[in-house]
Amino acid sequence: MKIFAAEFIKSCVAPEQFPADGTPEIAFVGRSNVGKSSVINSLLNRRDLAKTSRTPGKTRAVNLFLVSTSDPVLSQFYLVDLPGYGFAKVSKAERARWAPLIESYLTERPSLLGVVLLVESRVVTEQDRQTLIWLRAIGHRPLVVATKADKLKPSERVRLLRQAHRDLGLADGEMLIPYSVVTGDGRDRLWGALRDLAKT
Repeated sequence: MKIFAAEFIKSCVAPEQFPADGTPEIAFVGRSNVGKSSVINSLLNRRDLAKTSRTPGKTRAVNLFLVSTSDPVLSQFYLVDLPGYGFAKVSKAERARWAPLIESYLTERPSLLGVVLLVESRVVTEQDRQTLIWLRAIGHRPLVVATKADKLKPSERVRLLRQAHRDLGLADGEMLIPYSVVTGDGRDRLWGALRDLAKT
């Protein structure tokens, strides 16, 4: 599959700013320091499309990127980067503004095709687990991606990924996709999972 184009479209801070063209959307959700923007850049093979930062909590709006590919199943869609959760240095007022926006998007958006939940491969938190439970409760079956997989020692990789799978409460048949923006590990597998998601 070739990516013909990937471009930033807009940042939204209110539901009325979301696109009204009906193009399918895939949302990326995760902790503020999970490497979400880096995964998006890696997935789309663009270096600085989604702005990365050493400061967690940099994404402070719903950012939409329009993606066009050679795959008829995913020929055009919005990749949606949601503000990260769980970062203490973001003010309470800021979090209070994000929460209703994220909740309304994930519960009410008619063009939302699916959700990708990013967790860090080395540290699955209770908030990650609760987010997965909540996403399921509102009707989503999120794809779960374990980021920073290159930081796992080869001797510990299988054990830690199995532990992450258990900590999240994933069933035996449910996927946990290890992903590394450094090596590209997991990129093709995630694209395949997104394609399967679009077909359902």
